[in-house]
Formats: sequence, structure tokens, C-alpha cells
Amino acid sequence: MDFEQETPILQNGAVKSSLIGRTAHNMSSSSLRRKSDLTLVSKVRFGCLRLLLVNLQEVILGTKIWFLFPAIPLAVLADSLGFGRAWVFVLSLLGLAPLAERLSFLTEQISYFTGPTIGGLLNATCGNATELIIAIFALSKDKIELVKYSLLGSVLSNLLLVLGTSLFIGGIVNLKRQQTYDQRQAEVNSHMLLLALVCHLLPMLFPYVRGSTDVVVAEALRLSRASSIVMLVAYVAYLIFQLWTHCEFFEPDKELEVYNDDVVQEAPTIGIWSIVAWLGGVTILIALLSEYVVATIEDVSESWGLSVAFLSMILLPLVGNAAEHAGALIFAYKNKLDITLGVALGSATQIAMFVVPLCVIVGWIMGINMDLNFNVLETASLALSIMASSSILQDGSSHYMKGLILILFYIIIAICFFFTSDEVIIVHSQLSRVHLN
Repeated sequence: MDFEQETPILQNGAVKSSLIGRTAHNMSSSSLRRKSDLTLVSKVRFGCLRLLLVNLQEVILGTKIWFLFPAIPLAVLADSLGFGRAWVFVLSLLGLAPLAERLSFLTEQISYFTGPTIGGLLNATCGNATELIIAIFALSKDKIELVKYSLLGSVLSNLLLVLGTSLFIGGIVNLKRQQTYDQRQAEVNSHMLLLALVCHLLPMLFPYVRGSTDVVVAEALRLSRASSIVMLVAYVAYLIFQLWTHCEFFEPDKELEVYNDDVVQEAPTIGIWSIVAWLGGVTILIALLSEYVVATIEDVSESWGLSVAFLSMILLPLVGNAAEHAGALIFAYKNKLDITLGVALGSATQIAMFVVPLCVIVGWIMGINMDLNFNVLETASLALSIMASSSILQDGSSHYMKGLILILFYIIIAICFFFTSDEVIIVHSQLSRVHLN
């Protein structure tokens, strides 16, 4: 296939494309991409070789964090040669960062062929695919607490650390400028997060209200599964609201103008079959590294003297979402808070209302008793985080002090789980299984 057929380009070298349907998550990830110069590649005579070089340049070298790709083969090599488990864990985490960003890039490329509506739907549902893959692998190993901690950590990271750091940096850089944002987007996401909180609270409180018996714990599991179905239905309604009926809440025209410095040059850089092939390869690599992370995290916890709770809640979200988090900071630096809020709140909503209940349903299918009872301390942390972020965002304006408060919230919670002992988690998990079985 010729390069001209694989990558449609207008005569002036530009392709105009609609930005409708793109999510803030995708906009954030795009801030870490590099514009490729295909001048030399286009002069290669052999079509297959030219196509291969274009794909490698666009997919591998098309991100500013391309230098992390060597961590992927190094992780495989470290596992094959029996290196220390800590090496496998660290290299796997580093390799997941560029893969997560490239996954976002590939889903955006699909939108050029499928249209903005389906493209936006893919972006809205695949934004946290890395977390979902890690969670499913942990579920397959019956590591329910690891699933809960990693997903809860992603929500807290977005609501407190990403949002707080963005508001803080944006406030410092734009100290003499008024920082405002559209409150409507923040309100919708806050309401969705409150619904998620209710679905977490009720299964946790159920045994305390009805009495701690075997029957009650089993009923709490059924309540979790029913609540998960409700949450997935609510998330479908949220997607309809976000992508069709009220898309102006999430993609204001003024933000679309700054999505890219040269929007008119946007075009599909690789063909549809290349995209499908790369998507399959990237997904396989994410699954492989996710398996390494799940298999080594307990050994790393023991060797480093850190609890699995701390590693799952603090370290995993930081690395897995590094690309989009960096993008959120960049847009806050540019005083584009609507996109920043879309990244932080949108990602938190997606995990809480889609990834978590989907894990419960998948666990149900697999015969694993995954529920929405995240224990008292964890659920309280979630509740306080939602309350703090909602309160800070209610007036439609921002300054650095708001960001600092959210950062300090996150530090306090991180310190709390730093001192959390895994023995408590193991005992609670064993008691729950005894009741359920």
C-alpha cells in the first residue's frame, strides 16, 4: 500500500477535521505528542518499507516520552532472566506510561475513519483502559484488595493530586490573571461521583445496620452487584449527555481553538489497518506489563518495606496516568482550566462509574466475590475527596490556594495509607471470604 493511500493528505499538506466528540482526556494526551517530519520517509522508494517507517515514526517516536519504550523489553528480559522482582515491577511501570499515551493516540486516529461521534465514544470509554486491564489481571489472580486499592487510588489521584497540582501551578503562573472555568461540567461530574459514593457507602454500611451475619454479608455482595448495574446504566446516560445532548458543557468552542496550535494540519497519520494492528500490539503489551505488576507487587512490598495498599493507591496511579496528568498540568499552565477539569474530573468519573462496577460484573462472571465495600477508611477517604473537590470548584473561579489545599488533602491521605499495615487487609479479606463461602 502506498504512503499516499495510507495517509490521506490534501494538496496543501493539511486536512481539516472536526474536533467534535474529542474528550478532555484525549486533548490532554495530545499535549505530549510530537509533530513528525515525514520528508525523508516519503522519499523511500519501496512502499512496504516506507509504510513501516511511517508507522514507527508516528507511533513510537510520536510522543515526547518515547525514551521510556526501552523499559518494555527490559522488563521482559528482567523477568526471563530472573532479575530482582523490584526491577521487573519498576520497569513494567515505566513501560506502561508511554503505552497508555499511545493507546489514547490510536483511539483518536480511529475517529478520523469512524467519525467524531464513535471516536468520542471510544475516547470516553478507553481513557482508563490501562487501569481496567491491570484490575482484570488482579481479579484473575483473586487479588480483590489490590483491585480496590488501585482503582480507589486512581480516583483520589485525579480528584486531589492532578486537580490540585493543576490549580496550584495555574494559579502561580497566572497570578495576575482571573482564572475561570465552566461550572456546568464540574457540577455534572460531581453529581456522578456522589452517586458512586452512595453505591459504595450502602454495601459498606449494610452489615452494620442489619447485623454482621453470613446472610447479611452475602446480601451486601448482591447489593454491590445490583448497584454496579445501576452505575453502568448511569454511565451510559452520562456518555449520551456528554457526547450528544449537552456536548457544549464539555467542549466549549473557546477551548477547541487552543486544542492544537495548528488545528488545520490535523489528519490521520496512519491507515486504519495499521491502527488496528498497533491497537492489538499495544493492548497485548499493556496486558503483559500489567501481569508483571500484579505478580511482583507483593514481593516489592516486602523488599521495600511498603504496604501493598500504599503501592497500589499512590504509586500505580502516578505512573499509569502520567501522560494525561502531565497534559492536565500543561493546560492549567496555559490557563485552560476547562480542559484540565475535564481530564481530572472526567477520569475520576470514568473509573468510579465505569471501571469499578465493570470489575464487579466481571468478577461476578468469573465467580469472584468482588464487591463495592472498600472498607471504612477507604470509603471515608473517597467521601472526603469528593466533598473537597466539589466544594472548591463550586464558584467557577480558581487560585493557587485552592490547589494547595487539594494537594495537602492528598498528602494526608497518602501518609495515612503509608502507615496502613497489610496484615489488617489480609485479616479483613479472610473474614469476608469466610462469611461469603
